[in-house]
Amino acid sequence: MIAAVVPNLDKLETERCTRTLIAKMDALGAPVLMQEEMRAVFEDPRVRFVDSEEELYRQGDVLIAVGGDGTIIQVAKGAAQYGKAVLGINVGRLGFVATLERHELDQLEKLVQGAYTVEKRMMLDVSIGGEERHYSVLNDAVLSRGTYSHILDLEVLLNNESICNYRADGLIVSTPTGSTAYFLSAGGPVVDPSLDCIGLVPICPHSLFTRPVVFGGDATLCARAHCGSEEEILLSLDGETILPIRSAVPVTIRRSPLTAGIIRLNHKNFYQVVNDKLAERRL
Repeated sequence: MIAAVVPNLDKLETERCTRTLIAKMDALGAPVLMQEEMRAVFEDPRVRFVDSEEELYRQGDVLIAVGGDGTIIQVAKGAAQYGKAVLGINVGRLGFVATLERHELDQLEKLVQGAYTVEKRMMLDVSIGGEERHYSVLNDAVLSRGTYSHILDLEVLLNNESICNYRADGLIVSTPTGSTAYFLSAGGPVVDPSLDCIGLVPICPHSLFTRPVVFGGDATLCARAHCGSEEEILLSLDGETILPIRSAVPVTIRRSPLTAGIIRLNHKNFYQVVNDKLAERRL
């Protein structure tokens, strides 16, 4: 097995964790690949460096992301394009998407032996107006007002039929994987990641009776935000891509043809993991 390793060096414990990872994979007889830009930090005869991100994803049998949820989500989306799965090692704070903590690296033996399962996670496809470009989302797409903009008037269509209108600061459209992120903080439900569905929750709506909605996985949602001509509307995709949107331009969201694969080395119950992570947040 060849492991392509993607560390996020912005996290304090990443370098130490990655060095331990390299040593353990070498002891297990599993080659490690990293991108050339990591050579200055991880120059090591046990690591082979490749020139591009594309080569990293092509040559690795599995991807290992070392960081927080943002890093794991980014790598999982890249891996999905090549039909590969990702193991997330958490060196961030909560790490809902990670399936391994940095003190659990002894379990890497299961990875090399093939004693693991791959969870298939639904992704979303997002397009803007009549643009040909499509964006893949694993967590959520968030349509929101800019810093100095007024409240938005929002219309949501389901399969080309108008179903609801909101006055709110924005909308979150989420996958089950994203239900433990911003969606949860905005009042949405926790959704089992094995399900195929699309969640929608308004952000700070001007109504006491507004509730989150969960649609089937085959739904096509279209959201339009209306504001003053000089005001700013933003579309955030997994928190890493931020795009300005003009007033009334439709944002279409549906199930992506891609599926993210998350490697699980243990058999922890999803709901117990959520309870443990939320307990950590309360501390």
